[in-house]
Amino acid sequence: MKGYRILSRNYTVRGGELDIVAKKGDTLVFVEVKYRKNDRFGKADEFVDKRKQKRLKLAALMYMAGNKVNPEKRNHRFDVIAIDRCRLRHIKNAFC
Repeated sequence: MKGYRILSRNYTVRGGELDIVAKKGDTLVFVEVKYRKNDRFGKADEFVDKRKQKRLKLAALMYMAGNKVNPEKRNHRFDVIAIDRCRLRHIKNAFC
C-alpha cells in the first residue's frame, strides 16, 4: 500500500480478524480487504456490514490493547480495499 507501513497481516483474535494493520504518518489504519469475482450478490464493500464492522472494531481494540496503544490518544481509522473483478477501490474512513 503506497505510503503505508504494514505492521501486521491477518491479525486474529477470538471473534475477529484484521486483514491488514498499517501506519500512515501518525495514523493507525485497520484495513479490511474484500474481493468478489462478480457482483451478482453485491459489490465487495457491501459485505462490510454493521455486524462485520462491530467485529473489526473489537479486533482493533484488542490489537491496540495488546500493543499498548491508547485509542483515545492515537489517531486510527478503518479502511476497506474493495476488489470487484479487476477493479480495486481504496475506501478511506469507510466507517467509524
